[in-house]
Amino acid sequence: MQTFLIGLVILILGGGLYGWLCEKVFRPDDRRTPAYEKEDGVDYVPMPKWKNSLINLLNIAGTGPILGPIQGILFGPIAFIMIPLGCVLGGAVHDYFSGMVSVREGGIQMPEMVRRNTSDVVHKIYTVFVCLVMFLVGVVFVYTPGDIAATQVFGFSGSASEASTWIIYSVIFIYYLIATLFPIDKIIGRIYPIFGALLLLSAVGVFIGLFTKGYHLLNLWEPWVLNGFDFGAYFRAEKFIPAFFVTVACGILSGFHASQITLVTRTMESEREGRFTFYNMMLAEGFIAMVWAAGTMAMIGLGADKAGITMTNADGSWVFQAMINGNLTTISPTSVVGVVCRNMLGPIGGMIAIIGVIVLPITSGDTAFRALRLMLADTFNIPQKTSRKRLLLAVPVFILAALLLVYAKNNTDGFNTIWRYFGWSNQTLSIFATASISIWFIRHGMKKFVWIPMIPLLFYSFITCSYLMNAKIGLKLPYNISLILGGLFTAAVFAAVIYFGRKPEEKE
Repeated sequence: MQTFLIGLVILILGGGLYGWLCEKVFRPDDRRTPAYEKEDGVDYVPMPKWKNSLINLLNIAGTGPILGPIQGILFGPIAFIMIPLGCVLGGAVHDYFSGMVSVREGGIQMPEMVRRNTSDVVHKIYTVFVCLVMFLVGVVFVYTPGDIAATQVFGFSGSASEASTWIIYSVIFIYYLIATLFPIDKIIGRIYPIFGALLLLSAVGVFIGLFTKGYHLLNLWEPWVLNGFDFGAYFRAEKFIPAFFVTVACGILSGFHASQITLVTRTMESEREGRFTFYNMMLAEGFIAMVWAAGTMAMIGLGADKAGITMTNADGSWVFQAMINGNLTTISPTSVVGVVCRNMLGPIGGMIAIIGVIVLPITSGDTAFRALRLMLADTFNIPQKTSRKRLLLAVPVFILAALLLVYAKNNTDGFNTIWRYFGWSNQTLSIFATASISIWFIRHGMKKFVWIPMIPLLFYSFITCSYLMNAKIGLKLPYNISLILGGLFTAAVFAAVIYFGRKPEEKE
């Protein structure tokens, strides 16, 4: 438990100090924000700080800070240190400066930020890339909450052959379509406070349960074995570098966040709200990730025979197992959510917490589709003031999403394949954002502080490249060669930032 508490200190105190530094470096002021300069009643709408912060937290906190840490904690108690460190030095930095540069530049979306700070070629690559990721986010965030609702709330099987599965999916799709089309303050701005209460209740409830129920959490200095599961062996076999940082993803850093944050930059009333709205909300997501990592370790320590979970090596890979109807049964990471909630909070509290978990992906999926609509609108210069033109972009996207969902549901490994590629591409997106921020620093007289965004840029350049070179979904090259290629790619990214930093900014 001490390692977990040390991690919380790093997150809270370290995040407070580093967030203060980032704010001092950027120097927010009292200039008029895009919400006032471009107010249109649809996307540029002034809203209060508390509402913007809550919307931003729910936008960025999908299933990533839950399902990622559930699997990332298998690398051992080192996760309790790396999650907060990565969040403070990487994820929160990425989120804060993505938001603040967007506000300062008129509420521009990430594709435009990339174009202004790199080149047309890089911009085109990023635009295609980010639109694909937004699309995949929307699809998986229909699938995930739909399955949790079907199996753990309503008691259905969640299979593709049951009508109930598709009814639940359809309800989520309809909500997404409404949230995508209507002005941001009419749907998202009104319903999110309710969702936010459920989110906080689930995370805080599990956090309190960790202490009141006396669960054992491993420390860094103890043997990394708990209830028969060897975390150390998993750490070595699964290659902590780079796999851990791709697995945990959103709890540390997520490129997806930049696409969501730039939605909120169009509703902020003051630049001075940025630290709380962007940096601190990422710290909150880091806290959620810490809680779910700890909850999963606690359930492994409890064991399946006592209503927890057990780790079993099946066909060369470790899987979660739990007792279902008296039988030890393999379960998915999604089902681990239910085990944690019911053990920590009891039947009623557990059900409320599960609903809170369902809320997380839904509140990211709706804004993913909304961000995709805005990016397509910016790319093709299609004004979005009329509902007809918003439908023109939204309907084809939703039809394609439905078709991909049908494929994922009817193929055994369909969803897993989509999720794995999303996980890697999500981290790769952050390279474009942190590179653009670094270049913006150089061009705007902040060169001596460029090391702040360069830390996550260079680290994740190495992580994403070496992972792609070595992983099963990638080129499957030998591990050492993959690390070398990752280093070379990182050097190339560094050189590119210096090159573009010396060129004048490309305005419209």
